Order: sequence, then structure tokens, then C-alpha cells
Amino acid sequence: MQKEILNPIVLQRADPFVYKHTDGYYYFTGSHPLYDRIVLRRAKTLNELHDAEEAAVWWKHESGPLSELIWAPEIHRANDKWYIYFAAAPDTNIDDDTFNHRMYVLENASDNPMEGNWVEKGEVDTGMSTFALDATTFFHNGEQYYVWAQQDLDIKGHSNLYIAKMENPWTLKTEPVMLTKPELSWEIKGFWVNEGPAVLIKNGKVFITYSGSATGVDYCMGLLTANESDDLLDPASWTKSQEPVFQSCPENSQYGPGHNSFTESEDGKDTILIYHARNYTNLVGDPLYEPNRQARAQKIDWDKDGNPVFGKPVPDDRWTPKTPDVLK
Repeated sequence: MQKEILNPIVLQRADPFVYKHTDGYYYFTGSHPLYDRIVLRRAKTLNELHDAEEAAVWWKHESGPLSELIWAPEIHRANDKWYIYFAAAPDTNIDDDTFNHRMYVLENASDNPMEGNWVEKGEVDTGMSTFALDATTFFHNGEQYYVWAQQDLDIKGHSNLYIAKMENPWTLKTEPVMLTKPELSWEIKGFWVNEGPAVLIKNGKVFITYSGSATGVDYCMGLLTANESDDLLDPASWTKSQEPVFQSCPENSQYGPGHNSFTESEDGKDTILIYHARNYTNLVGDPLYEPNRQARAQKIDWDKDGNPVFGKPVPDDRWTPKTPDVLK
């Protein structure tokens, strides 16, 4: 039986991603607040991730395209190997009112991704030379898909969501197809953003959650839905929820929930939402470098039609830092 989840599950790790493997471990990664490394930790339970030993498995380069702002790593399993997808920038200059990230892949053939060598497989080329980030991947009907956020300079905003099939874990097989762009009032506060996609397949449907607006109190989650039998590369297959499905909850002191992923409970019976949120709004300094987006988890419910019901961000159970200092 799933024990009560104590939140936060990990301190100061934004953009959290949890992968439950067949070896019985939960593998966790997320954006380190110094944006200079990729970290992993593992534990047998979600609660134990909090104090699990963390290892830096890859560091940014001293110069070049992988030298700055290492964002939103995700760890996945494909073809009996481990892969980490992440975004990196060549510098911190801002061009055309956006960053200049691209998406990259690491590969590890070890059974335990905490061990062995992580090999750089290079950039995922989408055919569009613009700001790109927040890649995730999933398998459906024997095909590997890639979903990510990228800017189109002909569309107002910082990033839209795209999907494509993959030839292998670091190469696209099909042209990018845009699924959604920031257009609704809750997607365009501070920044015009659709980012941080996460995929959940259940009840005969394929769900893609994503995050919109700037990463402060206005940050929230949206939802795309398709049937499993639909052509996932056809934008007409997807229905976009017109209201956010998960957002700030002042009564529980949780603000800006988003950039989520999904895992399952220890007994495999429940779907668990993984996300980050802050528990205060009085940020000091540049919000990008404010470290206190804590990684969190809670159970998802389901309605009679088989759609997820996310509810509200739950209150904290554990101590959290309230200063701009980065913990060890």
C-alpha cells in the first residue's frame, strides 16, 4: 500500500522528474539551482528520495554550446539503455527577448544509471534553429515519440509544444508538428509560454500536461487529450482544456505549481503527479536564480470519463528553506 507522501519529496530541485524502474527504485532528477550539472538520486520509496544520496553524473562544459544554464533533465529508458534529455545554452546572452537553448541527449549502458559512463549523443535536431527546451519522450504502439517546447519566430510568444516520432533516442524521424501555442489568458501572464510537457497514457487516452505563463505565482498547468487510437501526429486528434488543471493554492501556501512529470505509487495502483512549487511569493533577486522551487508529489484522482483530476497542491509536511541560499 502507498504510504502517505511527505512533501516536499526533494528540496530545491525545480522541473522534477521521477522514473520508477523495474529494479524497484525511483530515480529522480531535476534542475539544480546553479544550472551547472545534472544530478541523480534513487530510493525505494518517494519519501526516501528526500534524504537519498545525490550524485552529479554530468557537468556543463567550460565553453561552447553546452556551457550554460543546464535545464530540466529527464531520465528515460529505451532499448535497454538509460537516456537523459536536457537543455543547455552556449551563454547567458538574451537574443530576441528569449534564451538560446538547444536540446541534448546523454546515454548510459549500465544497469544502474548512478554508475557507468554517460556518453554525449549530441543535439536533437528539430530542423528549427530557435530556442528549444523541456524535451520528454514516450513509447506508443511500438514507436518512440518526442515532445518538446520550441519558439517559432512567426508566432507570438516564447515557446509552443511540438511532437515527432523518433528514429532512435537522439534523432527525429518525422517533421515537428505543433500541438499548442500560448493563447489563453492563463498561458500568457508574464511570458507567453507552453513548456514542460509530460505524457500519461491511461484509460484509452493519451494526456499531455504542460505549463504556461512566467514561473512565479502565475505558473500553472494545462492539458491536451487524445484517444490512444488516434494519429498522435495530427493536431486535430488533440483537445486542449480551456482552463488550467492545476494552479496556485494560497490556502495551502503553494504557488506556481508546474513543470510536472508522472510516476506510480509503490504498489503500482495509483498515478502520482510530480511537480515543483514555491511556498512563498516574496522572492528576492532574479526569480530564475531563486532556488526554492521544491519538488513535490501527490496522488491523482480520475473522473467517470477516465480523465485525470489533479485537485489542488497540498500543503507542506516538511521543513523548507526560505532564503536564497542554495543547499548542498
